[in-house]
Amino acid sequence: MKIEKIHTCTGHRAAVYALALGKDEQHFLSAGGDGWVAEWNLNDPETGQLAASAETQIFSLCALPNGRLVAGDMNGGVRWLDRNDPDKGRSIQHHGKGTFDILIAENWVFTVGGDGVLTRWHLEKGRSVESFHLSNQALRSISFSPTRKELAVGASDHSIYVLDAETFELRHTLKNAHTNSVFTVAYSPDGRHLLSGGRDAMLRVWDLENVFRLVSEQPAHLFTLNHIVFSPDGTLFATASRDKTLKIWDAQTFELLKVVDTMRHGGHINSVNRLLWLPKCLVSCSDDRSVMLWRAAREG
Repeated sequence: MKIEKIHTCTGHRAAVYALALGKDEQHFLSAGGDGWVAEWNLNDPETGQLAASAETQIFSLCALPNGRLVAGDMNGGVRWLDRNDPDKGRSIQHHGKGTFDILIAENWVFTVGGDGVLTRWHLEKGRSVESFHLSNQALRSISFSPTRKELAVGASDHSIYVLDAETFELRHTLKNAHTNSVFTVAYSPDGRHLLSGGRDAMLRVWDLENVFRLVSEQPAHLFTLNHIVFSPDGTLFATASRDKTLKIWDAQTFELLKVVDTMRHGGHINSVNRLLWLPKCLVSCSDDRSVMLWRAAREG
């Protein structure tokens, strides 16, 4: 496995917590503790452009059609931002204790927060349609399976909740899926597995065709596993951790292929918080205030 750092994007004045696709595959967005949403151009990544801003820390971010964004903040706000007309933006105080993840799927926007609530929002009107109180502790992550029409939600109560994406019917609960908070869940693109990770630093793989049977578990990192993302072709996935590394894995065998660290690759010097895998590169962001672009490819 070969990996090469393409560029380090700097300009944020605080930790970077969120990444999202930009207006096309040549652009991506970053946001974090400074309240800034910056857009970067892969053809000229030297300087980011300010796309939007908030007066508080942004924990989560999602790009919508027509230049709109949804950002989740540390106070539980859900901010609907319009890059073309900033005056149209509005903030809705919705979740308690932080809005930790945002997802667009099936013409809906879904948010999860520190109040243990999952909410479905109308994509065009930007209003909440339905909420489900899943847990008495925070909901940290959400993933969608288009083949199964299903949502998976990772929670601080150590559980993973699986719901019908249309009806919000609770299909399955993986109690004690981890020994601590579940910070990230990700459906494999082939619809066969659900991957999860969290504060216990474990990577677990659940077989969707066999009622979420645990088929693989391994200590993936030294500290909290913050995020899991698949490559566009579905053959690889990457994990990000508070141990300052990101790692590349085989999506079929779940074998570790590459460790990307500070010493050998000029990687991040603080916690790696989020990943975004674009067709041209893998993007990572960190508490060290930087965003890094990586080219990853199998050898041979």
